[in-house]
Amino acid sequence: MWPAILRAGKNLLLFIIDHFRDPSSPTAKQNGGAGQSPNKLLMESTVHSPNHFTPGGLRGFRFLTALALLPCMWALSKQARAGAGPTSRQIDAIFSPLISQQDPGLAVLVRKDGRTTFERGYGRRDLRSGQPIDAHTNFRLASCTKQFTALAIMLLVRDGKLHLDDRLTEFFPEFPAYGRAITIRNLLNHTSGLAAYEDLMDKEYAGRYWDAIPQISDAGVLALMEQQTATQFPPGTHWEYSNSGYCVLAKVVEKVSGTAFADFLRQRIFAPLNMRTTVAYEYGKNRVTHRAYGYTQDAGVWLETDQSPTSATLGDGGIYSSLDDLIKWDDAIRHHTLLSEAAMRPAITPVVLPEDSKYGPKGPDGEPVSYGFGWFLNPYRGHRRMWHSGESIGFRTVIERFPDDGLTIVFLANRTDLDPAALALRIARLYFPLPR
Repeated sequence: MWPAILRAGKNLLLFIIDHFRDPSSPTAKQNGGAGQSPNKLLMESTVHSPNHFTPGGLRGFRFLTALALLPCMWALSKQARAGAGPTSRQIDAIFSPLISQQDPGLAVLVRKDGRTTFERGYGRRDLRSGQPIDAHTNFRLASCTKQFTALAIMLLVRDGKLHLDDRLTEFFPEFPAYGRAITIRNLLNHTSGLAAYEDLMDKEYAGRYWDAIPQISDAGVLALMEQQTATQFPPGTHWEYSNSGYCVLAKVVEKVSGTAFADFLRQRIFAPLNMRTTVAYEYGKNRVTHRAYGYTQDAGVWLETDQSPTSATLGDGGIYSSLDDLIKWDDAIRHHTLLSEAAMRPAITPVVLPEDSKYGPKGPDGEPVSYGFGWFLNPYRGHRRMWHSGESIGFRTVIERFPDDGLTIVFLANRTDLDPAALALRIARLYFPLPR
């Protein structure tokens, strides 16, 4: 829209200049009616054609109309320039004061209308080697992984290999009877009522330091769920964020596809999108190139806190990726590369709960939100949004997408003292300022 307005403004100026010039003047004839400055043309036309600008003349009327519109065109062009978005300096000013280049840091990506407008790393990805963070650095995505797990399920739905309303016991016949009430949809939108595997581990290993607790896998989470006798609430009646559900979804993908979850992601998502260094990390089976290690500050000292007892699960948070690869992910969502718009629609449709539900979707800070499959969906400042944050030992992440505005913001940090969602929304506010 704005380029068209600016072109109209240019044409208006040319119209005014054209009408400054009197074709009958000697100077205009001598120069073919061109090449004179507006001020000189105005003087000549006044001298040689005194009726040119008289109020009763048609040309004078057209000139005065154009002249009256000139301030409007200037205001529109100024608004167009303001709507072009923030500068790199404005975005950098948000992050530069937060990070010492010798400390763990972060990587930031901003895209507008399919173009990368800001991509920068701050700090170190590994304090032992001192390697800097850049666009190739791979961070643990933590719960931003859930959007990939959800897509894996949606691909299998598209393939006709499962349905959203299939029951958990259809895939795992040995699962306790309470699994007959849990659907794939319930697992995707956090309405399954499954027990939190983290709480069950806390009970099992009460009194132990976290570094003395063995890591659990997706298979281990499924086994814990099979040891339970009931859900926390009837499936579909309430909403409660569930890492357990996404670990179980990873096992559903394996059962239906006959392929290990990490391999399925690589074959069906990462490789087709040319996300060359993105990986669902499994110790001893694959490796993370350009790897960022997680850190936590304690009494002014950075401690490497890269792995925890829950860091080996894949479905709820095990993917590592970089800004460069997440550009390809963003493009795939934007252009419906892997899944058509219609096939993707259930994933970005907010869950609807019964009217008497006591517990609706909540964000990281307890605020009311909307949720689909692997995406929070509540708008921001009236702009439609799909987003997710991630938090695990040593890492903080967020991916914010504003589909109608063509805006994507990605924030990946290998330190725990930053609030990625709040910082990402500071960038969003540069694009969506409140009216004065």
